[in-house]
Amino acid sequence: MPNTKTTSGTLFNPELVTEMFSKVKGHSSLAKLSGASPMPFSGTDTFVFTMDGEAAIVGEGGQKPAGDAALASVTIKPIKFIYQHRVTDEFIRLSEEKQVPYLQAFADGFAKKIARALDISAFHGVNPATGSASELVGTNSFQGKVTDAGHIITYNSSTPDDNIDDAVAAIQGSDGVVNGVAMAPAMGAALGKMKMTDSNAAMYPEFRFGGNPAAFGALASDINNTVAFGANQKLRAVVGDFANCFKWGYAAHIPLEIIQYGDPDGQGDLKRTNEIVLRSEAYIGWGILDANSFALIKVNP
Repeated sequence: MPNTKTTSGTLFNPELVTEMFSKVKGHSSLAKLSGASPMPFSGTDTFVFTMDGEAAIVGEGGQKPAGDAALASVTIKPIKFIYQHRVTDEFIRLSEEKQVPYLQAFADGFAKKIARALDISAFHGVNPATGSASELVGTNSFQGKVTDAGHIITYNSSTPDDNIDDAVAAIQGSDGVVNGVAMAPAMGAALGKMKMTDSNAAMYPEFRFGGNPAAFGALASDINNTVAFGANQKLRAVVGDFANCFKWGYAAHIPLEIIQYGDPDGQGDLKRTNEIVLRSEAYIGWGILDANSFALIKVNP
């Protein structure tokens, strides 16, 4: 049996790459709550100044005191994510024009899978395909970085809004700011069930019937089942400064491979089944610049 080999390869055109990552922003909580930009394959370094003191008033001729500060860098290095799918080998016999709908459908599906992959890996530090801890991700995840007991709030399904208040208070107590919250569906449902004590009306009707409002009070918000995933079902929400202290980006070139021979996915010889494999890879990197700018809401942490 011949070895798996790529007989043709190309790159998605720049317009399609831009479109794919626009779709990622629509399906990834982290992409929705924070910004993104292309990055080099070698990664980027983001420098963070921590200034613990306050500005001083100095009179004319007075001595200028030193201020406490520390400089640290956070390296954001892309990790390769791959998704592949079999189609019948009729694809390679089609004209280029007729191949476009196949590729568009594949690109749409790929964007959704990459959106979920970003969230799952950055929230939990796991390989999305297996649900197991990823050595490549290591501790570069919210569950891996946010470990201070004061920033881990015990979830109460009766008062989830108070849980968010407690999370905000913990972050502000560490001189952080809060501008977003990513919630698991169970927390959104709990907010939707809360009632006014006097009228029994819904306290947060925007969350009822699976609602996913773009904001919760002053916070940008998103509900996504990637927040509670696999073995990490205890996580109910991540609250924090997504706009400034979480950075992510992707490598601008996304390769597409068309594989005609071998068994590249463990499902049997392609020639025997008259199939080919469409495979694409995306390089995505992220960094949590300040763990104290985030808090987790968890069930019985």
